[in-house]
Amino acid sequence: MKAIETTAIVSENGQLTLDKPLALNVNSRVRVIVLVTEPEDDPDDTPIAEIEEGLYQGWQDILGGRTKPVSQLWEGMDVD
Repeated sequence: MKAIETTAIVSENGQLTLDKPLALNVNSRVRVIVLVTEPEDDPDDTPIAEIEEGLYQGWQDILGGRTKPVSQLWEGMDVD
C-alpha cells in the first residue's frame, strides 16, 4: 500500500473535493483517512501580509549587511 497526501474541501453535503486530481488507475479502490485541522492548530494561519513583511524585512537585512554567519548562531548554545 502506498500513501498519497493531498488536500480537499468538504462540501455542504459532506463530499470531499480534492484540490488536485490523483494520478491513479481509474476505478482504483482507496482507503481514506481524514485529518481535520482545528483553527487553533493550523500552522498555516499566519496572514499572507505578515509573511510578506517578514520576508521583505529579512531581505532588507541581507542587503544591509545585518546578518551573522551560521557558525555564530550556535555560539553559547549547549547542544547535546
